[in-house]
Order: sequence, then C-alpha cells, then structure tokens
Amino acid sequence: MAPRKSFSGTTQKLVLGIDVGTTYAGMSYCLLQPGKIPSILPITRFPPQDHIGGDSKVRSVVYYDPAGRAKALGAEAMQESVIEQAEEGGWEKTEWFKLHMRPASSTIRPNSLPPLPTNKTSADVFADFLRYLFSCAKTYIADHYPNGNALWIALQDSIEFVLTHPNGWEGEQQALMRRATVIAGLVPNESKGHERVHFVTEGEASLHFCILNGLAADPLKQGKGVMIVDAGGGTIDISTYRKVTRPKGESFEEIAPAKCLFQGSIFVSDRAKEYLTTILKGSKYADDVDHIRDCFDKTTKLKFRSADDWSYIKFGRPRDKDDALNIANGQMKIAGCVNVVAGFFQPSLEAIIRTVNFQCRTSDIPISCILLVGGFAASEWLYSELKKRLSPIGLEVSRPDSHVNKAVSDGAVSFYLDRFVTARIAKDTYGIECGVKYNPSDAEHASRSKSTYMDESGDLRVFEKFSSILLKNVRVSETKEFRKSYSVLKGAVSQLSAVDINILRYRGVCKDPQWLDIDPDNYGVLCTVRADTSKIAKTLKPRHGQRGVYYDLQIDVVLSFGLTELKAQIAWVENV
Repeated sequence: MAPRKSFSGTTQKLVLGIDVGTTYAGMSYCLLQPGKIPSILPITRFPPQDHIGGDSKVRSVVYYDPAGRAKALGAEAMQESVIEQAEEGGWEKTEWFKLHMRPASSTIRPNSLPPLPTNKTSADVFADFLRYLFSCAKTYIADHYPNGNALWIALQDSIEFVLTHPNGWEGEQQALMRRATVIAGLVPNESKGHERVHFVTEGEASLHFCILNGLAADPLKQGKGVMIVDAGGGTIDISTYRKVTRPKGESFEEIAPAKCLFQGSIFVSDRAKEYLTTILKGSKYADDVDHIRDCFDKTTKLKFRSADDWSYIKFGRPRDKDDALNIANGQMKIAGCVNVVAGFFQPSLEAIIRTVNFQCRTSDIPISCILLVGGFAASEWLYSELKKRLSPIGLEVSRPDSHVNKAVSDGAVSFYLDRFVTARIAKDTYGIECGVKYNPSDAEHASRSKSTYMDESGDLRVFEKFSSILLKNVRVSETKEFRKSYSVLKGAVSQLSAVDINILRYRGVCKDPQWLDIDPDNYGVLCTVRADTSKIAKTLKPRHGQRGVYYDLQIDVVLSFGLTELKAQIAWVENV
C-alpha cells in the first residue's frame, strides 16, 4: 500500500481504538498532529497490572457489589486481595458480558453464558468497562507525553472512538454499544457525540492489521484472495478479501460474506468443564471443577499439541492423589490418545473448516492464503490441525509471530485512518413490507386472496409482500446507494405529516424472497426510519378514488451499506 500521508488537519486530534473482547480487551491510539505522518501505538498499561509490555491486553472482567456498584474491573479484578474481598463481600463476578449483546439469530445456547449481574443490562456492564478502559487511556497518555494532562484536557471532548465487534453484528448491537459510550460518559447523548463513535468488524480490523504488517503481500499482489481467521475468546470471525488496483490507488474488497462463529476458546474450556464434571462427580474433587477448568484454560489448553500425547492439568498440591481419576502430585492426567482433549477443540476446528470451504466456494476469486490471528491462534493444536486439513486443498495457513493480541485494536485505528476496504458483501437481504396490487391470475396472489385489503384509492392489495432493496451476496461499494420508490396513501393530509418505515432483514436461504409468510422466522426488523414529511404533505393535491378523497405521498427508501454501519433514509422531492 502507498505510504500514509501526513495529517492535513489544523489542530491535534486523538483516535482511540477499543477492542472489548469476550475474555480480553485492548486499546490502541493515534495522536494526529498537523503536518505529521500518523502512527498507531498501543496502550500498554492497565493499572494496577504489573506487566508492562507489548501484549497490550487486560481481562474483560467486572466485579459488582450487592448494591450494583462496579467495584473492580480489568486488571483490578485479577488481584488476589480483590478476589478475597469479593468472596467476603458477596460481589458478583461478570465475564463474557459482550456476548449478551449477540444477535437473536446466534446459535449459542443462552445457558452457556455466565448470567449478567442482578438488575444490569449488557449495555450497563459494557459501559462500566468502557469507563474503566477510558480512565486507563487517560492515565497512560497523560503520563506518556510532556504536559500530558493539559494535552488530554485539550483533546478529550473531540476524541474519535472506534469500537470493534464480531462479524455479523449490525444495527441493534451497534446501537447498544453506542448507548454504552453515552452511559460511560465517553460522548454526550447528542448527534455530534454519536458521530464520534465508529464501528468496525473484528475481521476487517484484523485485515487492516495484516496489511500494516505486510502479511500476505505476495498472494495479494498476484490477485488472489486472502482469508482472515480471527480466532478469539468468544467468536471466530472469518473474512475474505482481494486487492484491487484502480487509477485512484489500491484498495480491498470483500469477496465472500463475512461469518461469525460462536466457537472461540471459551467454548473449548466449557467442553472441558462438562467432561470434568462428569468424571469427578461423586469424588472429593467435584467442588473443584471450576478451579480445575481454570487451570486447564491457563496452561493445558495452550500447551496441547497432539491427540497422541497425554495432557496434564496442574491444579492442586503434591498430596492430591486418586489413582482411579488419574490424579497424582496435584495434577490430573487426561488421555490424549483417545482424543479426549482433542474432542474439546474439535467442534471449533470443524466449524472453521466448514466456513473456509464455504467461503472458497462462494468467492469468484481463488483463495490461496489464510492468516490466523487472535488469542485462540496461540493454540498449537488448532494451528497445526488447520494446516494439516487445509494444505491439501491449496490453502496456506500462517500466523503472525507476535503482537496478535493488539491486532484488532491496531486495526480499528487503521480503519479510521486508512479505510483500506472499499466494498463489502451484503450478508443478508434487506427490504420493507408493502402491499402489492392484487392480480387474481397470479397463483401467489390467489393463494392469499383471504389476506387482501382495499387501499385508499380503491385498489385491492395483498398483505405481507416483501419488497427487497438489497439482495444477499451483492458487493456494495462505500458510495453506492440502494433505493426503491413507494407510494404512501392516506385519506387525510394530517396522516402524512410523518412516515415510519420498518427496515426488514431476511436471513434465510431464499435468493430472492417475496413473501413474509414464507420462511417467516428468518425475517426481522432491523431498524425503523422516521421522517418528518409535514412540509411536503401540505403540498399534496387531493385525488379521488372509489373510497373518496385520498393523498399520495411518493417516497424513496434509501439504504447504504458501504461503511460498517447501515444507514437507512426516507427521501422525497420538494418544490417541483
């Protein structure tokens, strides 16, 4: 890619990329200075965390007291003194809270997630954690620069925030996250404040990181596709891109719909817990299952390499021993040779393989390279199995040597600065519900003859017609608008002073869905657009139909998907 240009603004500005992952969070930032080339730097200190270095991550954990107050967050919550205080004070430990924001269509089992604290929503917890991260960023930047406190005060009311989220999270989840930024005090609850909050998918942020670090440069030069597998704690986000060269320069396009799998590393640990619960039932170690699972999570899971070897979970003291349970010297031996431990990983591996194969079939560009990033990428077994399974079909799997923990937060800032991706694939079909003029010779209409109604003009129409505006798998450029015209008929001008339109999303397999009563479970309201049409309504001329006088307001519903947020608008023509 071409070198980044110097910042053309006239005043300093701060961009803060925030990646709140299921298990860990990270932040990166860029201090934009007039005339200087922007550089992306990590936040590497989360007080009172002892370690200061390049990992740039902190646990996504919050403790609440019985009154619902956040008492310890992130690095604070991992201190032994805090853990002891939490037990004595009856504090609630909250983990994996981000996944409670997931779309309703997600396949994850609700009872597989730790519950939210009493009387708290996912946005409340997210806001508390954002407030903690924001305070860490403030402390770090104030300490890192000369006159840092004055610098922070000058910049804090204009910070541009870039928040990451899994592939496939859209309007509803973004609205929750934006609401959390307001609750946390990052931005005011007004349009100018909302405009300073940006979103990027974890897959696209990872692509930006890979581009910045020169990964997969050769396949991209050859015009081949590159797949990013961001394997995190809760989700595995898979995205596929190609590089395109145009007169204005190089950019990237999605060449297959991005996917989000709820098969991250926490679910490996969950499957280990199920196994441990079963084999330790009735033993003196039955109450230690959570502790043993945590020990598996911290060491055994990362070290596991081969189904041919035994695995060991070090959890107790040297005198802990039970031959029947393969426990000796405070550690439990689990047979790798019978694929017990491999079985904990297998569902995650198979989900990745299925999605990789699907993306290869869907893409019209050959894919030759897979880049494995994210915390789960550290698993030697996962990495080696992916190489073993995908190499025979011509896919080379590689992973960065270091700094994968800051890939997404770095990429979030790069998304704001560089905007490498200029076209994305629509993951679903979008449109609205409308009534269509009844045609008795149309079999679809005739089968719905009992679902007809007479509109204001006297025409007989059929309910539950789905009018698609953007079809699934269409490549959408940043500047492309999709629009369709509609008539809104009412018997009085006053009824047209405002127009509300529900934007619907269809997630099913039909390529061109037509009716809401076919596959109804796969339709849902994505958002509602409200327009003040009082001015144009006053200019409408009365019309005469079978039911008397009516008014016809002509509108366009406009959708744009080029950026990572949906924008929906209602448009009309005035003064003609």
